[in-house]
Amino acid sequence: MRRDIKRLINEMSLEEKASLCSGLDFWHLKGIERLGIPSIMVTDGPHGLRKQQESADHLGLYNSVPATCFPSAAGLASTWNRSLVEKVGIALGEECQAEDVAVLLGPGANIKRSPLCGRNFEYFSEDPYLSSELAASHIKGVQSEGIGTSLKHFAANNQEHRRMSVDAIVDERTLREIYLASFENAVKKSQPWTVMCSYNKVNGEYASENKTLLNDILKEEWGFEGFVVSDWGAVNERTKGLEAGLELEMPSSNGLGDKKIVEAVKNGELSEEKLDLAVERLLNIIFKAVDNNKENATYDKEEHHQLAREVARESMVLLKNEDHILPLKKDGTIAVIGEFAKKSRYQGGGSSHVNPTKLENIFDEIENSAPNASVFYAQGYELEKDAIDENLLTEAKEAAIKADVAILFVGLPNRYESEGYDREHLRIPDNHRGLIEAVAEVQPNVIVVLSNGAPVEMPWIDQVKGLLEAYLGGQALGGAIADLLFGAANPSGKLAETFPKELRHNPSYLNFPGEGDKVEYKEGLFVGYRYYDAKGIEPLFPFGYGLSYTSFEYSNLSINNEEIFDNELVEISVTVKNTGNVAGKEIIQLYVRDVESTVIRPEKELKGFEKVQLQPSEEKIVSFVLDKRSFAYYNVDLQDWHVESGEFEILVGKSSADIQLKGRVQVKSTVSIKKSVHRNTTIGDLMGDLVLSPIAQKTLTKVFAGSPFANRSEDTDEFQMFQAMMKFMPLRALVAFNPQNFNEDMLDTLVKQLNEALDSVPEQITLKYKNLVK
Repeated sequence: MRRDIKRLINEMSLEEKASLCSGLDFWHLKGIERLGIPSIMVTDGPHGLRKQQESADHLGLYNSVPATCFPSAAGLASTWNRSLVEKVGIALGEECQAEDVAVLLGPGANIKRSPLCGRNFEYFSEDPYLSSELAASHIKGVQSEGIGTSLKHFAANNQEHRRMSVDAIVDERTLREIYLASFENAVKKSQPWTVMCSYNKVNGEYASENKTLLNDILKEEWGFEGFVVSDWGAVNERTKGLEAGLELEMPSSNGLGDKKIVEAVKNGELSEEKLDLAVERLLNIIFKAVDNNKENATYDKEEHHQLAREVARESMVLLKNEDHILPLKKDGTIAVIGEFAKKSRYQGGGSSHVNPTKLENIFDEIENSAPNASVFYAQGYELEKDAIDENLLTEAKEAAIKADVAILFVGLPNRYESEGYDREHLRIPDNHRGLIEAVAEVQPNVIVVLSNGAPVEMPWIDQVKGLLEAYLGGQALGGAIADLLFGAANPSGKLAETFPKELRHNPSYLNFPGEGDKVEYKEGLFVGYRYYDAKGIEPLFPFGYGLSYTSFEYSNLSINNEEIFDNELVEISVTVKNTGNVAGKEIIQLYVRDVESTVIRPEKELKGFEKVQLQPSEEKIVSFVLDKRSFAYYNVDLQDWHVESGEFEILVGKSSADIQLKGRVQVKSTVSIKKSVHRNTTIGDLMGDLVLSPIAQKTLTKVFAGSPFANRSEDTDEFQMFQAMMKFMPLRALVAFNPQNFNEDMLDTLVKQLNEALDSVPEQITLKYKNLVK
């Protein structure tokens, strides 16, 4: 239905306009009845609908309506499956329609800077490309059902410690390439109806009033069409926030924010035109929600539960399978040990907590999957305590001794990770670790199933044969785990984050969570696998890693054009074959490496991925398309993405640490970076440039004519020392070195001559200049 929104705004009083810019209560936007503007409802997500039955309950103190609890984002990301994540989004949209909810608050696209972040279970990945692709699929699915999303938390919200006041200090290039890139393509590809700003400051300004983030980048540069909503309670100064691009304050400010806006307009601090633009953005979404509302909408709870089971299966990652202990036989004796087997941890804590429509019991599902086996249970530990209970440990060992195999369910209890606080270490509880070690002493066939939202240290890993990372698998985790353990399904998840051997190996270790109200991102670009690659540190499990019950072979890497300009696309294809005996899915990962760069860059970066299903002996050709961004870095001086002319390596593999095929592409830049020479330009920089080196060499020959080094053999120690000194010597130093042969006038003439040579380079020819100082 078409509406004249500008006319509607003109009919409003100043007070009515201001009123629309804050919530009615905890979950509803304000309406204006006389103008036919309704109040719409928003509610928490992102892996399940959390519609509160009480009026105000952001922290989950009251029950919410039953809804399907899907795996949290940590697990969703491990599927590496765009279409499956989109299906989850569609299901969430259907449930929102049935509950008359207009906007689901999610997904969360924040980067996993540290494995300690208490909310990592709610975020996708340490890699911005993977994160943004899956966020885009999630948004596309939800919004296909006429329900809005709220991409969050924008931006640099990478810890819970002091999250409402901490200042994240991030250099511009890192911010662009890592932390904003995680949101960028999700906005550009899927246009979320809303974007939620974060609590924290970014480089000295609260995100809620950061014009650079909310207006200049999000709206003007990325083309975001919806409105920006505050995280609940994130507003610092309301009028400054509105000026910067924050349209909606949530929850209700009980009229305080509205009053500040009205006063600011009246005294000239805020233009009414700015307020009108905010109201227009709000009304566009409000009426979009109204027009897409489906009366009497319902959804099939069992169908959604089965989808949750399918997603859970793909979200779980097989990390170890020594002696092919998995899949298990469906007979014999099986000891199921650990309280998680009967009191499962299937989701994270805080505002994403969902009241599931049903909840599978892991132990029951194992019994159902192996009706001919003798399955028995031992508690192993007390879930609410960390201390080892010797009686429970003895019972567990006795159970393990009687069994052919012992399956241990351990991980992180609810209290270990949640919204609101960060973890202090990567250890599992002492009684969980003690259980593993005790059982391993008496039973050689031990399988560990982990329930956790983020990496844990595993000093016990050599004592177990099988290891399944189940993450927080949602309400259908029981059946999904049983399906994988007994081979009804083949594991196909791969890690979307690096598991370090020790916490101190993590790149943010020395700077997390900061000091006082400041946290400095001193590791820069080197987040996750980028850091482990650069430092040569072997992780416990690398980014992109995951095992299968079958095997895959890669071959025939093909590049359709091995020499391109940066504004052209290049197509990459590879053949993947299932060389095992069972059907399975493989995730093919494509990384790009700049062979030689004048700026600091990671060893390689993920730029493509595809998940394919293959029957035994079946093979498929998997294709990727790379564009300018696949090769570019963010050039702070240009304020744009830039590709340096040169060679790039195409790396295709099974994980970041298991590259199977390599190829090369020559990329030519279409943008010349204007460089200039001055008295402090170094001789080494001049000698490294194709245009300038002949001129510089001619001058140097003249300057050092007759010096002791002029006729010195190049293989002497003295000459090597001389060369090293010269490399980083500024031109001005030549005057002091040999004033008889080179004076200040000659220096000025040389600088002019070198700049004229630069100016003569045709615009269409881009040379890879070597760090000439501007």
